[in-house]
Amino acid sequence: MLQPGDSILVTGATGFVGSAVLRALAARGARVRALARPTSPRLNLEGAACEVMVGDMTDAGSMATALQGVRYLFHVAADYRLWARDPGELRRANVEGTRITMEAALAAGVERVVYTSSVATLRAPDTPKFVDETAMLADGEGVGAYKQSKVAAERLVEQLVADRGLPAVIVNPSTPIGPRDIKPTPTGRMVLEAAQGKIPAFVDTGLNLVHVEDVADGHLQALENGRIGERYILGGKDLTLREMLADIAALTGRKAPTLALARAPLYPLAFVAEGIAQITGKAPMLTRDALDMAAHHMFFTSAKAERELGYRARPHTEALADALAWFREAGYLK
Repeated sequence: MLQPGDSILVTGATGFVGSAVLRALAARGARVRALARPTSPRLNLEGAACEVMVGDMTDAGSMATALQGVRYLFHVAADYRLWARDPGELRRANVEGTRITMEAALAAGVERVVYTSSVATLRAPDTPKFVDETAMLADGEGVGAYKQSKVAAERLVEQLVADRGLPAVIVNPSTPIGPRDIKPTPTGRMVLEAAQGKIPAFVDTGLNLVHVEDVADGHLQALENGRIGERYILGGKDLTLREMLADIAALTGRKAPTLALARAPLYPLAFVAEGIAQITGKAPMLTRDALDMAAHHMFFTSAKAERELGYRARPHTEALADALAWFREAGYLK
């Protein structure tokens, strides 16, 4: 389906996942437009074959301009923060921005849309077992403003598919890591701090790690092989936090942490950290929402994407090694 010379718009192209999607598309010979806000850093676009379109997904006029003559849309942009001084910012970006972007795509006659959702829209398992795409959260459910905004946005896309024929396929990445995590993301920050020896202990939780470039490949596979209106988890390896920290320690020559902490005594610390963050504007090291989420092992299966899209994920240790190598090269890690 994807042909050399196809005109494609990628929102969020200056970000972590979006830049990986953009580069994967450019490698296939597509003519890629990168939507970038005027204030967005362009580091992730350096060396990438693309046309930069200055605009904002929450502005209908700039989205209409960016989508002129575009065959396919990858809507990757999102406000990915587990804490914000104003939680309303997350909903404005992730829900209202998605609505404006999808309506612009319908008006422009875009042939197919790949919408980047998240496993945050899925119900966490009650036991350390994986869940699949059927474990849907309803609008209003989810721990914290970020998850609730992504749930609302995914339900919105599904409604537009059903009611207005939006030709969208939904992908749900798990926890991407790898090169060009410039902010870094919450998970990237954890990888970085573990490599610096700043995480001496852990709680009993789990997550699913995947290389960001495998997630990008999954986006392209969703464009070519995905079914309209369907959701596909793009994940990798299920790991406990202890296992992840041990792997990072092995890759950096450090001693793996062995101290296990209970979650309950950490809530007062999170409360204080959030209070300080409200004053400073800097994201807290610990939040109550993060502790609530840590009550679950966030394990997922990508079996549907493997079966229907041809999706595959490399070993998680390669993803960790590539993330650490990039952090070193970029000067984040001495």
